Amino acid sequence: MVTTEDVVVVSPTGTSPDERVAWSTSGYLAVLGGLVLVAVGIWLCTLQGAGAHWAAAALFVVATLLFVGLTSVQPGQARVVTLFGRYAGTVRMTGLRWVNPFTARRQISLRIRNHESTTVKVNDAEGNPIEMAAVMVWQVRDSARAMFAVDDFVTFVVTQAETAIRHIANTTPYEAPSSGGLSLRDDTDQVTRLLAAEIAARVAAAGVEVVEARITRLSYAPEIAQVMLQRQQAGAVVAARSRIVDGAVGMVQMALNRLAEEDIVELDEERKATMVSNLLVVLCGDRGTQPVVNIGSLYQ
Repeated sequence: MVTTEDVVVVSPTGTSPDERVAWSTSGYLAVLGGLVLVAVGIWLCTLQGAGAHWAAAALFVVATLLFVGLTSVQPGQARVVTLFGRYAGTVRMTGLRWVNPFTARRQISLRIRNHESTTVKVNDAEGNPIEMAAVMVWQVRDSARAMFAVDDFVTFVVTQAETAIRHIANTTPYEAPSSGGLSLRDDTDQVTRLLAAEIAARVAAAGVEVVEARITRLSYAPEIAQVMLQRQQAGAVVAARSRIVDGAVGMVQMALNRLAEEDIVELDEERKATMVSNLLVVLCGDRGTQPVVNIGSLYQ
């Protein structure tokens, strides 16, 4: 049986940085400044003299840098900024922003996502082949780790989710054993919490947070499903018969006690045994009984 102590934590390797805020300012001011510089440069181009032309060229270069530094950030997204290969921070503030024009900016989504795993065929803790699938809700919390700790954080999340599903299925029986304990079928809520905890521990290295995880499919594999269904049906029949016998014994005991208390008829031990046998046959039989009328004495 898997417990929270058995959860495998995937630790990041290397020197992946943690997310920090990148410097940025309003992009509208940069747009306004760039337009002003372009207008002044055009005016300088109309003047005579090499100095005016050189000044116009310089203004055009500065305006170009202002426009190149513009970046837009939509709601639910961020921009990971790097300067000559070094992480410079993340821009989360939405709208038109202006950053260092010499930096590279990569877009990353911070929105909540769903991932539904494929149906995994695996053996449970008792060696029975089962089919299991789950859906997880997740989102990026640390954009720096998502970009730099793993090669592709989406593929990493998908792979680790399926690995966690296999691990949970391998270490937990499908049905509760006779000695008791956790089972996939009977303890779905607890198994779901363990699954969510294990997935969260595995994807934490990529800066990903698991919001929720749920099992969407859980069944025996087709090759043993019919046999297991027959076993479950047999168990249900035995349980129903046991309950019927308990009720029949109680009714027989009540009948004997009523006969004795109200002194309706006096029965010896042999007659009591016969009565008990007949009542149990009537009460426990799965078919209707045929009544027999005794027209003789009680002992004939």
